[in-house]
This record gives sequence, structure tokens and C-alpha cells, in this order.
Amino acid sequence: MTLYPNFHFTYTQPHTSSAARLGKITTPHGIVETPAFIFCATKASLKSLPIANLQNAHTQIILSNTYHLMLQPGADVIEKLGSLHKFMGWSGPMLTDSGGFQIFSLGHGSVAGEIKGRLQQHRPKTLLKITEEGATFKSYTDGALHFLTPEKSIEVQHKLGADLVVVLDECTPFHVEKSYTKSAMERSHRWEERSLRAFGQLNQGTQALYGIIQGGVYEDLRKESAHFVNTHPFFGHAIGGSLGAHKQQMYDIVNYTMDHLVKDRAIHLLGIGGVSDIFKGVAMGIDTFDCVHPTRLARHGGALIKGDPRGHINLRNACYVLDESPLDPSCNCSTCQTYSRGYIHHLLKAKELLAYTLLTEHNVFYMNRLFIAIRRAIQEGTLEQARYEWLPFE
Repeated sequence: MTLYPNFHFTYTQPHTSSAARLGKITTPHGIVETPAFIFCATKASLKSLPIANLQNAHTQIILSNTYHLMLQPGADVIEKLGSLHKFMGWSGPMLTDSGGFQIFSLGHGSVAGEIKGRLQQHRPKTLLKITEEGATFKSYTDGALHFLTPEKSIEVQHKLGADLVVVLDECTPFHVEKSYTKSAMERSHRWEERSLRAFGQLNQGTQALYGIIQGGVYEDLRKESAHFVNTHPFFGHAIGGSLGAHKQQMYDIVNYTMDHLVKDRAIHLLGIGGVSDIFKGVAMGIDTFDCVHPTRLARHGGALIKGDPRGHINLRNACYVLDESPLDPSCNCSTCQTYSRGYIHHLLKAKELLAYTLLTEHNVFYMNRLFIAIRRAIQEGTLEQARYEWLPFE
């Protein structure tokens, strides 16, 4: 019997000018057409946007965060309330991460800076100890001590009930020594094997497990990690960890990793969501992406705009006070069809919460519209033309 009886991934590559492909991830809660964007409903909520609005914007799949939900309200509470789908009123496919990224990024003193190559130190360090058994960390909510093991992560994700779940791994910053990156990667591989065993014991055919490729910025380690996941029975693969100190290094690492991954499994690029990065990743064969960028940008007054040289506009700026035009004249989301830039500028200045709902709805619609265009372009062999249409100034 297959480990994933209710899950399937199929793909076609209509043109050979790039590695871009069209796929379908079949889950018990529906089909995800790929390439696709996974929106971050971190704490079982997409900040400021009701689930119905998310669905109306043609969203296919969302993710929630194991680390935050195990701390508040707790996996047992969510399980008793019907698991995540019922808990938050979402009927489509879902993914949960393992909790590892938050533990290790917070442990290095920031939410994501160390992992992604930014060296800010804005938050107190919460990671206390890493051992072969697991990671001891301090809750950012109340200071309580927690111990997360691969088995515990899988147990929590089982209770949360998402369709797609992820192994526990250790994320390392880009600037650590190669010897430590190698040691952490090898420990992650052992944790992934433990995650697989725990998953097999709990699996009821309702979830599918992704393995993670680590190895930092080192090509030989990425090759070794790719071989590891290829030879273990994961449903999909996620490219994780440090992707370098600058864009080109990130592209090189992802491209090199893709060269060594088997192609019959869905491939996810963790934590990447810039439009330029998405086009690059799609051309390499990436199937899914996730990032907080579209929703976080909205909370800072930003609207994603097709063809804008900056990629977005900031509605807080005074130049929009008398602007009667919609956010994006080419967009038919409800925000663009109903409200002006001047009105949203007013809402932001007046600190009205509606501003964040309207901007988030637009940015979600924008991302879904972008991926519809990308899938069409792959089918028609016009991916480069589509990239220029969305990013004419790059």
C-alpha cells in the first residue's frame, strides 16, 4: 500500500525552452494547479482578511505555522475543535511547516534575518539548546520552556490536520562555517528519517510528507542533501535553509539544487515570494512558493501593482491624497473595482482597519492573478514575455 493513497502529483512540461512545468497536486481537500502560491495564514488566520474573501480571490492553498499554533492555542485545542480546516473555516488544501524555521531563526535573534542573509538582531534569542534528540527553546508568548523533536513536530502536525506536512530540520544562517552547516545538515537528515517513521505510525491517508533539502550555500552539500531526499519516500521536496547573501547566489543555489532533484515529486521553495524571484524559480521548475510578503506589504500600506517599476506603491504617501484612480487599473478585484487610492490613503492616515483588509484583498488577488498568467504562459510558451509584462523595468 502506498504511503500516500489519497495524494497524487502529475506534471507536464509543454515547452523545452525552460524547466517550467504545469502540475496538479491532488489532496483530500482538492486539487492545486501548479505553479501556485501558498498564502501564509500563520496563526490560522490571514491577517485582516476573512476566509470567504480569500476564497473569492481564487486562492488554491494556504499554510499555517506549527510553531505559533503549538504555543497558542495548542495542537490539542485545535484538534478538539475539528482540526485546522474546521477551526478556521477553510475547505481547500492546506500545508503546515514543521516549526523548525521559527525555532532556529528566532534562536539566532530575529524572525528570518539570519536565515535569509540579513544580519539584524532585533529580537531576544529564544533557542536554548540543540541536541541530537531535538531543540529546547523558550516560548515568545510566556517564556515557558518547550522541547521539539521530529516526532513531536509530526504529532503536532497530525493534530493540526493539514494536507501537506513537513519534516523537522535545522535551518542554519548563510555565514556559519561549512563544518557546522554540514553537521547540521546531517543531523537534519537523521531528523527527517525520524519524521518519516513517526509519520508512518500516525498516517491515516489524510496527509502527505515533504522532505527538506539543506546544505547552505555549498554545492556539494546541496547535492548530498538532494540525494538524501530523492532516496527516501517523501511525497514532495522543499528547498530550505540559507539561500545566500544576495539574489544571484540564491538563484545559483536553487538552480544547482534543482539539477539534482528527481522530477516526479512536487517541489516547493520555502519563504520566497518576490515577483522576480517567482519567475526565476518557475523557469527552474519550482512548483509552489510561500511568503508573507504580499500580506505583510499590505499591513504597511503597500499595494502590488502590475508593471510598476518598484513592484508596488505605498498608499501612505501624500501624492495619493487626491488620487481618484483605483490601486491598479488593470485589476478587477473588489478593492480596485470599488475604492480609489485617495480613499485608501485616507483610511491609512485615519488608522482605520478597513485599509488593511482592502490592501490585503488586492495583494492576494494580485498573486493569484499572477500565477494564473504564469500557468497560461507556460502552456503557450510565452513565459519570458509574461515576465516582461509584469516586470517591464527589469
